[in-house]
Amino acid sequence: MRPLVILRPEPAASRSAAKAAALGLTVQLCPLFEVAPVDWTAPDPAGFDGLVLTSANAVRHGGAGLDRLKSLPVHAVGEATAEAARAAGFAIAATGAGGVEGLRLPAGERLLHLAGRDHRAIAGATTIIAYEARPTAPPDGMDRLAGSVVAVHSPAAARRLAELVEERAAVAIAAISSAAAEACGPGWQCVEAAAEPSDSALLALAARLCESAAP
Repeated sequence: MRPLVILRPEPAASRSAAKAAALGLTVQLCPLFEVAPVDWTAPDPAGFDGLVLTSANAVRHGGAGLDRLKSLPVHAVGEATAEAARAAGFAIAATGAGGVEGLRLPAGERLLHLAGRDHRAIAGATTIIAYEARPTAPPDGMDRLAGSVVAVHSPAAARRLAELVEERAAVAIAAISSAAAEACGPGWQCVEAAAEPSDSALLALAARLCESAAP
């Protein structure tokens, strides 16, 4: 079986690694980014009906500004994000599944999206940037990917991977979305997108490739 390489930053990388290990996969962590807060100012919560969180990083790195928004019910992209928001003192109105597309946001409400610098816009929502993913020095192992499957969790990770890796013919790519798959560029042994944009779907695809993609 081929090893799986995970590129996402911590602590999400370790969570994905644990899920992958439960699937019987051998995992190598090679984070290409670190997540850091950016300066932002919380708006008056009276101007909004709800808060949209598409990553737990908004809670981890939102800082003191989050306190002003805790009266707003949260629409979370998935259970991990909902858990982080709940632990921080927010009330959860709804939890989606399958990425941003799985969010069923209430029509007509004034929504505030607390997001990262690299994000997908949500129609009708006001977006404030609260954190960003910053590239790190290339981790050990990026020159030894031949024979592995690489899990790509975002278009930004795909672009960074493409910058760092020239020898691609023996590397299979499992991408979280078609956008992430396209951003990987050409030359890889194979590039496939997950059935839905979620970590679970991506790891299911990665497991299949680890078992079936020939070196």
